[in-house]
Amino acid sequence: MTMRKIVLGLAVSLDGFIEGPQGEYDWCFTDQDYGLSDFFKSIDTIFMGRKSYELAQQTADSNPWKGMKTYVFSNTLKPIDDKDVELISGNISKRVNELRAQPGKNIWLFGGAELLTSFVNNNWVDEYWLSVHPIVLGAGKPLFQNITARKKLVLIESKIYETGLVSLRYRPD
Repeated sequence: MTMRKIVLGLAVSLDGFIEGPQGEYDWCFTDQDYGLSDFFKSIDTIFMGRKSYELAQQTADSNPWKGMKTYVFSNTLKPIDDKDVELISGNISKRVNELRAQPGKNIWLFGGAELLTSFVNNNWVDEYWLSVHPIVLGAGKPLFQNITARKKLVLIESKIYETGLVSLRYRPD
């Protein structure tokens, strides 16, 4: 049986931050597509943590990914009244494996940092797609923290944009 791929897809600063010191992400380039259209065609499911979900709710009038199944991982969030959103809590391992085994497209691991750490430490990330922005933030939330073991990766694609953004795709070795 073929398992659906979990793809970590994030913007990251040159110095390795996914958010600025105040949680801001206004440094992310939005002047062109940067491969997002093709990426969105390859996924039909989103995994995100509570903080990322709440931030998305604050910055959008409703679910910004309406029609795409969204799973929010949280042990503290109250039930969500949205048919496209399902709350996952407790021991997530069984549920992640069930979702990966279902038919469908790839799954986007959107964030945040705690969820990302859990997925990396459990070797659930099948592809790392990092959009490295040519900016040094100096401080903020690091992309990787509390990783328990080294993860050797193989570069499978790179693309350089005229803005200086570099798109990198890796798979575990």
